[in-house]
Amino acid sequence: MAIETELKLHISPEHLQKLKRHPIFRSLSAQRARTLKLYSIYYDTNDLELRRRAMALRLRRVGKQWLQTLKGGGQVSAGLHQRNEWETAVPAEQLDFAALKACGGELPNGVRNRLQPVFVTDFTRNVRLLAYEGAQIELCMDSGEIRAGQSSCPISELELELKSGQPRQLFKLAQTLLDIVPLQVEHTSKAEYGYLLFSAAKPSVSKGRFPPLKKSQSIAGALQSLIDACLAHVQSNVPGALLRVDEEYLHQVRVGLRRLRVALSIAQRHVGGDELTVLRAQVAKLCMDLGRSREWDVFVTQTLAPICTRLPEHAGLREILHVSEQARKKQHAGMENSLAAPEFQRMLLRFGAWMHGEQRGAVETGLDRFASEVLEKRSKQVLKHGKELSGENAAQLHALRISCKKLRYSAEMFGSLFNESRTKDYEAALAELQDVLGILNDIAVAHRLLNELDNAARHDTLALIRGWMEHDYAERVAEFGKAWQRFVAQKGFWD
Repeated sequence: MAIETELKLHISPEHLQKLKRHPIFRSLSAQRARTLKLYSIYYDTNDLELRRRAMALRLRRVGKQWLQTLKGGGQVSAGLHQRNEWETAVPAEQLDFAALKACGGELPNGVRNRLQPVFVTDFTRNVRLLAYEGAQIELCMDSGEIRAGQSSCPISELELELKSGQPRQLFKLAQTLLDIVPLQVEHTSKAEYGYLLFSAAKPSVSKGRFPPLKKSQSIAGALQSLIDACLAHVQSNVPGALLRVDEEYLHQVRVGLRRLRVALSIAQRHVGGDELTVLRAQVAKLCMDLGRSREWDVFVTQTLAPICTRLPEHAGLREILHVSEQARKKQHAGMENSLAAPEFQRMLLRFGAWMHGEQRGAVETGLDRFASEVLEKRSKQVLKHGKELSGENAAQLHALRISCKKLRYSAEMFGSLFNESRTKDYEAALAELQDVLGILNDIAVAHRLLNELDNAARHDTLALIRGWMEHDYAERVAEFGKAWQRFVAQKGFWD
């Protein structure tokens, strides 16, 4: 069994041709480039049992030779794909279970007789072995298509496979290539695209979840798994956000970045370092940029839309809605530019290099104790901001909301280390409080956006909108008082 470690990058066909001709490879190539024609047939059961078990079985023709490969297990970390791989030559275009068993591969019970071809990949691969900063890296430039029945989708990507050296060197080489042509970190494998074609399924919004932690884990290992989850959450939703498939994609990108920001602040306490400081600053800026687009989203869909529904003939309201929609589109365009920019991909690659590099952490104290200290600190911040509230001060409510958000994400990250029942009760009370604070903040932001739209001709209409919001605000303040009392009655589940 071998462990395959590779970084996948999407590249447009025109940029792929440009990269092939670039002189950088003259100095990096350890041997002459070669071109292969690869045709692969992927097998699974009709109900896709292998896919459910995170396995892939294929027959691949390379020239006149057939290779049988089973892949399974492994993980994707910051775009780095690491999988177990069992590969052996076979005499013909036919699965050979004896050969598979001989090389250590094992299929689930009851699968053999139900296997069938589900899709094929047919592409040309240009292969170069590169010597890069002491590492041996195989660069594959793939161009072709995936077919399942009458459906197809193009292949145009790079694979950087580590032959020797450290995984971080894959990310550093990718950054060098990004200086030459635009690239995007690819979170989805060819096999996964093939399965989507076979099942005629549309890509779906990914609602990220933090992985369960174990007390036996190291702090550094736990933090890496949490950051991994946040990055995967962001990356899996970016394509849908850029294609405007559904507004929920953009929302999930925002959520993923906010979670990532909190995870990084916790990691800074344990690891520190200049590179982490830079990455935290980049994520914070992205959160601010995307937060601006969210403000207009909420204002249009949750503030203006209900009022316009009640008063559909009000010309002033229709004009405000139109202007606000234009401002919203402008913010979305700015967001899309940020996510599509090379700087965003460079940030992802820097994350990969940092996460797979050498990191010096603080003295280990035990993961559960570390988590308790983080949660206790976050809890005290919430209680402090709550006690300092004077009336309905918007700035103080905002500070309380931010501290609640940090506590909630921290509780979700580390909750699996503690009693499940107590954790759920605490998170439920905290979520209720955060939701009310979020609505109060949305109303405060709406007043600011109305100020940006204010002029003499709109004065009466804006006054109507403000009056509507003030009525809603008073109701939410009453809800906040009850939610706060329910929250402070909770005891920390980490005690």
